[in-house]
Amino acid sequence: MRVPARYRRGFLGVLAVREYRMLWISQALSETGDQLARVALAVLVYARTASAALTALTYALTYLPALLGGPLLSGLADRHPRREVMVWCDLGRAVLVAAMAVPGMPLAPLCVLLFVVQLLEAPARAARMAVTVDLLPADRYVTGVAFGHMTSQVTNLAGFGAGGVAIALTGPHIALVVDTGTFLASALIVGAGLRRRPAPPPDGAGPRPWSGGAAGLILGDPRLRSLLGLALLAGFYLAPEALAVPYAAGLGAGPAAAGLLMTAIPAGSVIGILVFCRLAGPEARLRHSGPLAVLASVPLLGFLLRPGLVLSFVLLGLVGALMAYQVAINAEFVRIVPEGMRGRAVGLAGSILIAAQGAGMIFGGALAELLTPATAIATLGAAGIAFGLPLAAAFRRERFSPSWPERNSIRPRGPVDRGRSPS
Repeated sequence: MRVPARYRRGFLGVLAVREYRMLWISQALSETGDQLARVALAVLVYARTASAALTALTYALTYLPALLGGPLLSGLADRHPRREVMVWCDLGRAVLVAAMAVPGMPLAPLCVLLFVVQLLEAPARAARMAVTVDLLPADRYVTGVAFGHMTSQVTNLAGFGAGGVAIALTGPHIALVVDTGTFLASALIVGAGLRRRPAPPPDGAGPRPWSGGAAGLILGDPRLRSLLGLALLAGFYLAPEALAVPYAAGLGAGPAAAGLLMTAIPAGSVIGILVFCRLAGPEARLRHSGPLAVLASVPLLGFLLRPGLVLSFVLLGLVGALMAYQVAINAEFVRIVPEGMRGRAVGLAGSILIAAQGAGMIFGGALAELLTPATAIATLGAAGIAFGLPLAAAFRRERFSPSWPERNSIRPRGPVDRGRSPS
């Protein structure tokens, strides 16, 4: 596929790379499968128990494996060929979801099976992020990461709607059979579409996948610390999603309005990523990441005015648009980690980010109990700004330190120095 020069750094440019295109298709299938499994289990639990609390708890527990799987299993992407890690994780999930589809399966085994399905997402995601560096030219890498993030947001948006419709039409068991097919198709696409690459050479790795070397690497490198710090601000500006139901109730609206509010940030994120990648090059994206990380919390201050449903959606959508900076810092984080540590570093950072988001939601919920949901959301915004300003300043200091420019260059890298050296 020949792509005009003016599009080579856009989404057409990354999709023109066949291996990346195959990886992207498999990602969309796998993540759609994850959403289908979550929705199907929620429907099954509610149908058998008629308990909203138990259904919500079961659904929330599907996110726990991501917190555990990062530090425990992401190292597999550093010790084995990454293509094989993705294929075997997809095949394993296909088998587990097929077992979930067996009619009459008791609830306890269903929950255990889904827990393991989600657990296998961690090494698959780490392998996918780590191998992306090898698939794309250096000047298209950040765009490729941005496209992957946008795909995740779209599958989140579509997954709930399509999953609900599919289950309503066919029932949860058939939906789980379809889910099995998505994982099988993903495994086939990765296995056939990506060439085999050997496992990365050891680079500061411990003897086990759960070695603590990743923590030492992140804590010992001020660049990685500053990038992770900006990412963790999501714990403040994403927390309002957990307050959508009580906030909508305070407006006199029902669950439909709450669901609409929950889609605002993902929808804004898709638009923000499109604009961010269209208007800014790789250097500019990184340069603007610090200010955008602070600004992402600013729209939440508007909730002090007790806005109506439409304005609340706009404010949350603006949060999503401003958080587009995450694609730049995530790409830079992965790029500067040594190749032999990418899987573990990405997995650990992802687990820390999930923990931060969970802590922010718990903090926001406690504030909403003491104050009101609107005041709690505004307080989260103020806290995000207060924490974001010093983190953005630290990022700026590190970015202009003498050691960063070489790492920040976008020159093409050969197979020897790709990810092995500080550059």
